[in-house]
Amino acid sequence: MSPLPLPTNPDRWRFRGQIAGVGSTSGVRVVVGWWRQSPFGEFADAMIERPDGWRVLLAPSEQVRDLVATTYTFDETRIEEFAAATDDAGRWVVTSPSLRLTLTPGPRMPVGWLLRAVPRRLATSPAWCAVVDPIARVVMSGVRTRGIAQAGRRESYGATDSHAVVALEGSFDGRDLGALALVDPPCRFGFSSTPKRPSITDVTTTIDFLR
Repeated sequence: MSPLPLPTNPDRWRFRGQIAGVGSTSGVRVVVGWWRQSPFGEFADAMIERPDGWRVLLAPSEQVRDLVATTYTFDETRIEEFAAATDDAGRWVVTSPSLRLTLTPGPRMPVGWLLRAVPRRLATSPAWCAVVDPIARVVMSGVRTRGIAQAGRRESYGATDSHAVVALEGSFDGRDLGALALVDPPCRFGFSSTPKRPSITDVTTTIDFLR
């Protein structure tokens, strides 16, 4: 896909892609964003929370690092070569010097069927995200679809589909992650976590730079 053009309205940026949120029996929780369309072109990055609560951002460039690190909260940021792809079996394969991760997608989740019933243009609009935010808070503990991030930025997460993740293998900083586990406790990068059940969600993220 070609990148989105830099916005004519500098106060609003949109990122279209998928977010994978998984836990592991090692206690490490990982959130991978794979953005097919964005003001930076296609890229992937990862937010990692260790069992001791230390939060690490893995970013592929200074541009991405600067945006993400000033929107979310981290104890450490790293700029390193970062790649995401799918193999012949449809698995996510994520590689960087720090992270090796293979995720096996499973069936569409019940919430995925509900999300697909909403027209995409409506589902990805910030106004709709504001309407469904109170519902998301109740149905999926820790999940928000709209809120205020750092630096006076308002974020809206417009989800359009969701599939379960059924298997995980990999390592972080050379240590084996173990097997797949729930995202529990919730990640603490921003005002929202990923769902507790490991999943891959199709999403359009809108960032409004409030003045």
